[in-house]
Amino acid sequence: MQEFAEYARHDALGLAALVARGEVSAAELLYTAQCRADRAQPRLNALVRRMDVEAAATLRAGIPPGPFAGVPYLLKDLMQAYAGVPMSMGSAALRDYVPVQDDVLVQRLKRAGLVIFGKTNVPEWGLVAYTEPKTFGVTRNPWDITRTPGGSSGGSAAAVAARIVPAAGANDGGGSIRIPAAYCGLFGLKP
Repeated sequence: MQEFAEYARHDALGLAALVARGEVSAAELLYTAQCRADRAQPRLNALVRRMDVEAAATLRAGIPPGPFAGVPYLLKDLMQAYAGVPMSMGSAALRDYVPVQDDVLVQRLKRAGLVIFGKTNVPEWGLVAYTEPKTFGVTRNPWDITRTPGGSSGGSAAAVAARIVPAAGANDGGGSIRIPAAYCGLFGLKP
């Protein structure tokens, strides 16, 4: 399979429209995102867990015809439980915790047609504005790897800024979307 050359020129809705028109397949988009993650990961450490098996199963089962059908996506490894996949929340204490059911948000993301293929790095328990958990190591800002992408959604922001995915999971209690968005030159949505 070949990488989709125009991947980084589209946002999530644009990629979904290309899939809907048959100009690119969801499998090609996933492959492109995985390749981009493989290249960026050693430098950025944005991901803490790959979910390639789960993503392949999503493609085999058939993607729901939602507004983001076929678009690759990364979950934040904090409060975004995916059944059967560990969720550590950046902590060694929860490194082996495996949720038995999807969070409502994850259920909705799946119904929207997103193809989830990994989880992003977070500070331990999401408590600080930089992403440097002892369990998984420091996440770097793709614009300048000597700087932080912020936190607690720092791994997600780094992944989007590096164009691994057009959008990624985040949540915000005290700036955890807003800080990484500002540090990485992104637009963060806090509904």
